[in-house]
Amino acid sequence: MRATVKDVARLAGVSPKTVSNVITGTVPVSEATRTRVEQALAELDYVPNLAARGLRNGRTGVIALALPDLSTTFSATMVQAFVRAAKPRGWNVLVEETTDAEGEAMLLTRAREHQVDGLVLNPVLLESSAVRQTGPLPPVVLIGEVDQPAVDHVWVDNPAAVRTLVRALLRSGRRRVAVLGVMNTASSQLRLAGYHQALREAGLAPDPCLEVATDAWSIEFGHIAMAGLLRSAHPLPDAVVCFTDSLAIGAVGALLRAGVRVPEDVAVAGYDDIEEGRYASPSLSTISFDRREVAEAALDLLTHRIGDPAAPVRVRTVGHRVVARESTGPLELR
Repeated sequence: MRATVKDVARLAGVSPKTVSNVITGTVPVSEATRTRVEQALAELDYVPNLAARGLRNGRTGVIALALPDLSTTFSATMVQAFVRAAKPRGWNVLVEETTDAEGEAMLLTRAREHQVDGLVLNPVLLESSAVRQTGPLPPVVLIGEVDQPAVDHVWVDNPAAVRTLVRALLRSGRRRVAVLGVMNTASSQLRLAGYHQALREAGLAPDPCLEVATDAWSIEFGHIAMAGLLRSAHPLPDAVVCFTDSLAIGAVGALLRAGVRVPEDVAVAGYDDIEEGRYASPSLSTISFDRREVAEAALDLLTHRIGDPAAPVRVRTVGHRVVARESTGPLELR
């Protein structure tokens, strides 16, 4: 027999109204209460009656999540975080892959036509994003590095994160630090800015030869780019900061195949803290952040935007930390 809100409330020791508040996200509840309710929802395998709710409030119970590259481990973990965060709120998640304004515009049209209740977008560049258009937007939240002042936004402070990592490598005695993954994207340019800032603070001038471009942020292109750097760089860098863990895994493979020791000869670090990096050999140092925190923050903002379309725009910054593993050895973090 299908569980009801009253069943969930009884198991969690709260009122049915509190259960409804957790599911819809319309009224804030304490973290402890939300945890109890979510555990009860999971235990009873509660499924919201979205059709009935839609008839009452004119909503579909579906939101769209658009990411630029669904083939990556990072995207898979981000999708999982959103699906898990959306379920207790009574939302299903429609997942799309968009890299340009055309794909985003299609989703914005769906939202305007009430085919979905709201959107979470991860644009690559503001210049090529449909959120630049004039006129009113449907409920939408941006995640990632593209910032549009008219839209709610959740992000990790990329420049600060890379600056912290590069400073730690410099303190460990590495002086010739390269970056790998330079592209014409908002994420890449912000991470590059953090790298430049750390060098300037250490009195070091950026060397264009140590800023390595790639065609994509993948293991394959990390390997290709590092192999090219090995052929061209004299002397070799003594550290490489890769703009994703996937790039770093490919770079480590190229170094080891060339007989270069990691981290003794060249330290390597990534960004994203994906599972493959934790169990690689050597295990990968990286910049880590909580995907679930990103998802919860984005859905909080989206819920508020749906309930109050005229509310002031809000920005949430999710924290990060540098995780030192075998690919760099110990790092001094402060």
